[in-house]
Parts: sequence; structure tokens; C-alpha cells
Amino acid sequence: MGEEDLIGDSQLAGVPTGAYRLRRAVELICSLLSLSLSIRVFAGKWQLIRNKLEELHSGLIAAENCDSGENPSLSRLVTLIVATVNECHDLGQRCVDVSYSGKLLMQSDLDVAFAKLDGLAKKLSEIYKTGLLTNGFALVVSKPCLGACKEDMRFYVRDVLTRMKIGDLGMKKQALRNLLEVVVEDEKYVKVIVVDVSDVVHVLVGFLGSAEVEIQEESAKVVSVVAGFDSYKGVLISAGVIAPLIRVLDCGSELGKVASARCLMKLTENSDNAWAVSAHGGVTALLNICGNDDCKGDLVGFACGVLRNLVGVEEVKRFMVEEDAVSTFIRLVKSKEEAIQVNSIGFIQNIAFGDEVIRQMVIREGGIRALLRVLDPKWSYSSKTKEIAMRAIESLCFTSSSSVSILMSYGFVDQLLYYVRNGEVSIQELALKVAFRLSGTSEEAKKAMGDSGFMAEFVKFLNAKSFEVREMAAEALSGMVTVPKNRKRFVQDDNNIALLLQLLDPEEGNSGNKKFLISILSSLTSCNSGRKKIVSSGYAKNIDKLAEAEVSSDAKKLVKKLSTNRFRSMLNGIWHS
Repeated sequence: MGEEDLIGDSQLAGVPTGAYRLRRAVELICSLLSLSLSIRVFAGKWQLIRNKLEELHSGLIAAENCDSGENPSLSRLVTLIVATVNECHDLGQRCVDVSYSGKLLMQSDLDVAFAKLDGLAKKLSEIYKTGLLTNGFALVVSKPCLGACKEDMRFYVRDVLTRMKIGDLGMKKQALRNLLEVVVEDEKYVKVIVVDVSDVVHVLVGFLGSAEVEIQEESAKVVSVVAGFDSYKGVLISAGVIAPLIRVLDCGSELGKVASARCLMKLTENSDNAWAVSAHGGVTALLNICGNDDCKGDLVGFACGVLRNLVGVEEVKRFMVEEDAVSTFIRLVKSKEEAIQVNSIGFIQNIAFGDEVIRQMVIREGGIRALLRVLDPKWSYSSKTKEIAMRAIESLCFTSSSSVSILMSYGFVDQLLYYVRNGEVSIQELALKVAFRLSGTSEEAKKAMGDSGFMAEFVKFLNAKSFEVREMAAEALSGMVTVPKNRKRFVQDDNNIALLLQLLDPEEGNSGNKKFLISILSSLTSCNSGRKKIVSSGYAKNIDKLAEAEVSSDAKKLVKKLSTNRFRSMLNGIWHS
């Protein structure tokens, strides 16, 4: 099939104009792409050819939208493209009809055709780089609708890639904006640009070093979207994305820095990438941002997040400590921005975890006071920030009795009680867990909690729907009543003992925490008023039931304890061995 057969019309009597030949070349490529979809043999080789055809198609479409006129270089190239596409069309038709003479020969012909197309695509790219094509109206191929097939998506991305490669600044900006739009709207495009049109990633990484602010910003935004997918982080790292991202942090625009820090935070969720950040000076750049009062909230928040991810690497952590990061982040806890609060608290918790020297440094430099300020009800911090602060306090202070004493001297017990009584569901449950753990740290803590009124709150939770909550409340009470003053206070409320005995009923569903309930009652027998109230209660028979059922040795011991004194006569019917 000759060129005239596919292109011919009356205009072929003379030399066609450059614009006309360009249009016909585009139509030829479209025709061959359509034909190639019907081919059922040599699928792998035709896929490679189809990729190159799509690249050429996008490039020629871009050329049509430029004031190329009769550019000699482009005109000569279009002639070669037309000739090669005609050859490929002939090969395609023979593959559709399965009319070729031999498989090996056809494979060789297809390899030659691919090599020609690849060379033509490179030459077209070189013409773009020389700046011979200037932007006219820089329209782009229409964006496929949501749910479009993969082929349409690939075609669109290849067109965008072509525009990203050419020299005109306006075309690059528009292409980047279009690319950002589709990856944000539909995550399937992320796979297309990473797997199917992989050149996009390398172009984006190169654009991060652009002197044009908008090019740098938009590239960083697209890369940040890609970095949100775990399976593609390795592709970005292999493409060398870390170094240019850090350069943007050092000298980019505010928006560029924000996008770069956001991207690095995603990439460093995997600690394997921490060394790459450190090796390119990223830790210093990030610390400078966190310590700069002129930097805005979003940027500092993401920078805190990156450093929080990096503290798990021992050498990086030591460097941060030497750079006075601890005091910097304690100061940032007081920020009004939630992202900064959350990440700075997380940083403090992570850097001190398992390191007694740093933990003591955090305490000395006011870390506990800063965290308690977050929990102060008069300050309007978010529930999320308060929860993270409470977990950090637990992590920092509950490992030693001296730290617990410092914590309580700052009024932590009263703050904790406030959230147990008044907190939202999530923080109330967390406060209960922290209170439970605090009650087991020291006698001093048990006494302070008893004086503040914690036992009444624990009693309320004995009837909670959650088994875990009931269990914590019962176990906390069993420890607190070992303190004489707390026992006396507990016994003074007649309802407390009655409730404990009621909950011992074998028919009740709260069987899991009965051992702690019996432990509480056993402690109460050490005081006369406690023994008397237990024995005289109408629910005392529940102890007997448990003992007789032989499901609790503790119940039997409690019966014996109550039976070996002057109350024996009041226990008619109580089991004894």
C-alpha cells in the first residue's frame, strides 16, 4: 500500500502544505492504532509498537497546536513518519489476516518497525528541545470521562507527557495542571503514569529542579500524590526524587516547600528511606524550618512529620539531639496549628521512647508542663491533640515512680479525673485506661487518686457495657482499696458494697471481673465496718453461690475469712470446708 493510497486526494497533485501533511500523519497513526487492536498475534511486539505510535500521535497533535508553519525539520520528519506508518499498516494488515510467510520473518519485521518508530519519536523530541516549535494556543486532548478505559487514560497521559517534554513554558504548566487534576480525581491514573507511561516519573523528578516556580510547585504536588501509594514509593526513590525534594525545601517557594515536605513525610513512613533524606542534608533543612518562626503552619506541620518518622534511626536521632531538637519541639507543642501540635508531640514521644537520657532531658526542659497545658480544660485544643498528649504523658512518665511524682505535683490527677468524668467518648476511654495504669504505679498515686474521688468513678464503670472497661475499673479498685484510707472511704458508701455483691451473682454476665470484685471484698474485710456491711447485706449469699459452685477458689477463701470470726453466727448456710 503506497503513501498516496492512504493520504491521497486531489491535493497530491502538488506538494501538500505542512499543516495538511501533519494532519494526515495524525490520521494515519489513528488508523493504525485502531487496526492494531484487532491483531491477535505477536501481542507483546504490537504493544511496544502501539506505545510508540501513541507517543508520536501526542507529539504531532502538540505540533498542530503550535505555530510551526513550514518548519523544515518538522516537515522532513513528518514525511519519514508517514512512510514508516504506512509500512507498519501493511504489517498490521498481514497480522490481522495471518497472511505472513513465516513467524520469524514477521518478528524481525516488527522489531525493525519498532526501532524506526522509536528513532522517529526521539527525533521529534529533539525538535521540541531546540525550541523550533513555539506555543500557539496550547490546547490539550480532552480529558477522558470518569470510568474511561485504560487505553483512553494512557493516550491522555502520553499526550500530557509530550507537552511536558517540549520547550514552551506555558505548555508545560498546562500539562502539569492537567496531570495533577487527573491523579487527584482518579487514582487509576497514578498507576498509568508510574507503570504504563513510566517516563512521566523521570520528567517530574527533573522538573523539581526547574528554575520556574510554578513548574517546581506543580511537579512537587503530583509527586506527593504518587508518594501516597506504598507500592510506588520505591519507583520514586529509584528515580532519585529525594535530593531534588530537599533542594526545594532549601530554596523553593512556600507552596513548593509545603508540597515537598508533604511528599517526604509520605516517603519516610518507611524508615528505609531515612538515610537517603539524611545523606542529602534533609535533617538540617527540616530542623531549620521547624525552628524558623517565619515559616507557616502547613510547612512546619509536615516538616515535623518527616522528622517524627526519622527519629527511629539511632544515628539520625543523636544528630537531632545535638541540634537541640528537643527544646524546639517542646516549644512547638504550644502552637495553635493542630498538625504542628500532633506531629511535635509524636516526635517528643518517639525520640524519648526507650532512651532514659532523652526522656530525662524532655522532663528537664519542660516537656511534661507543655503536654499538661494541652490537657488543661481551659485551652481549646482538639480532641485528637489531647488524646495524643495523654498517650505521650503515659509513655514519658509511667516508667518511673519519680516521674509519676513530678507529674502528680503538676496537677495531673485532677486533669485526668476531669476527662474520666466529662470527656468525649474516645478521650474518656483513654483517660480511664491511663487512670487504671496510674493506679498501679505507686502507693502515692493510689492515695492521690483516692483523695481526688477516682473510686466513685471506677465504681460507675463496673456496670459498663464494655467488658474491657468493667475489667479495668474492677482491677483498679482492687489495687486502690489496699490503701487503708481508701478502704475507709469506700466502705462509707453503703451502695458500693451492695453493688459489688450484686455483681457476684453467678447468673450475671460480668463473670470475667469476679476475681477482682472478690479481691476488693477481701481487702474490705480487714476493717470492721467493711466486714459488717458485707455480712449484713442481702446479697452476701452470692459469695456462697460462687463458693458452692466451685468456680472460684477466691470465693471459698473469702467465705472462710468471713466465717472465722464473731460473724460466724450471721453466716448460716455459708459454705465451709
